[in-house]
Amino acid sequence: MTSVGLRDELRSHGQQVLVLQGGGALGAYQVGVYQALHEAGIEPDWVIGTSIGAINAAIIAGSPADERMDRLTEFWRRVEHGHSFERALPPAMASFWRNASMVWGGHPAFFMPNPMAFASVQSRLGPEKAAYYSVDRLRETLSDLIDFDRIDGGEVRLTVGASRVTTSEMVYFDSREMPLDLRHVMASGALPPAFPAVRIDGELYWDGGILSNTPVEVVFDDNPRRDSMVYAVHIWNSEGPEPESIWEVMNRQKDVQYSSRSASHIKRQRQLHKLRHVISELSAMLPADVRAMKETAALSAYGCPTRMHVIRLLAPVLDYEDHSKDIDFSPGGIRARWDAGYADTIRTLEAAPWRAEADPLEGFILHEARGGQMVDPVECG
Repeated sequence: MTSVGLRDELRSHGQQVLVLQGGGALGAYQVGVYQALHEAGIEPDWVIGTSIGAINAAIIAGSPADERMDRLTEFWRRVEHGHSFERALPPAMASFWRNASMVWGGHPAFFMPNPMAFASVQSRLGPEKAAYYSVDRLRETLSDLIDFDRIDGGEVRLTVGASRVTTSEMVYFDSREMPLDLRHVMASGALPPAFPAVRIDGELYWDGGILSNTPVEVVFDDNPRRDSMVYAVHIWNSEGPEPESIWEVMNRQKDVQYSSRSASHIKRQRQLHKLRHVISELSAMLPADVRAMKETAALSAYGCPTRMHVIRLLAPVLDYEDHSKDIDFSPGGIRARWDAGYADTIRTLEAAPWRAEADPLEGFILHEARGGQMVDPVECG
């Protein structure tokens, strides 16, 4: 099938939604996913992201379609961090050296150490400076690459998630509801204690991944709901072996924390959408005079006939991964994840799982691809 044919087929299923998790350097996988969609002629109507996912999402929404890949490429080129001699070191030693140099020296295009924070954790730096690093460099980088006038113009809807510091609430800033600017994207990636909180309209915000690193619930709870093809990109491993060392525990702990209860969220949403379809079907069986009653109409409103195909793209585990994988901005690490995202998405599009027959009562149809291979959703975590 040509890219035009594939694009039209997918569009027949409704709006195209791209959902991106937070995960630092792991976000390079998301760029590969977008590249494959872009080359297939599939452009999102709505992009949702948290943390690094919010950054990738904002670059996509804040760029003309023909410049999106160039700007994503430029961002990831700028945030590459490594030394040429690392290639001569064993992987574990290269990782240790790279991570240590970043912790103490920062990242030229991303963040720089805050000396006062390193001097004493008791230093009262103020709510918007209480962090180990300053992110002024990231602010400059993103200012060069994101056109917020385009985002606020509404060509592509952008939603970014952040955690309200004082109330522990998850807040989604949505370009459909309000003008967005750089503060909203920076807030979504303000992971404490490394990065400082961002103040918006008098409230402080931290990284959305603290509360919900998989912001796909925004699509399911949208009002009004619409038929959708949702590409949910998961860059943390929801499944993994039992760890046998502290080193492995630290890696698995991050995966468990930032996979963000995705399995339970999806199970709940599948139940809710099926119930909405059941209500719609039952309402249609009622006599016309009963359906016309005010009380019946109020109850029938809980039904919804919309259908969502959700394609979960689950990033594979790469060689030599450890708990520092989310700060592996080495050229090799970025390239490996980018290539994996691209190849996995190509294979998933070729498999065309949305063509399979589905129960008419299902309003939420889940398709899972692990490393580009379709797997049974029931068996996935």
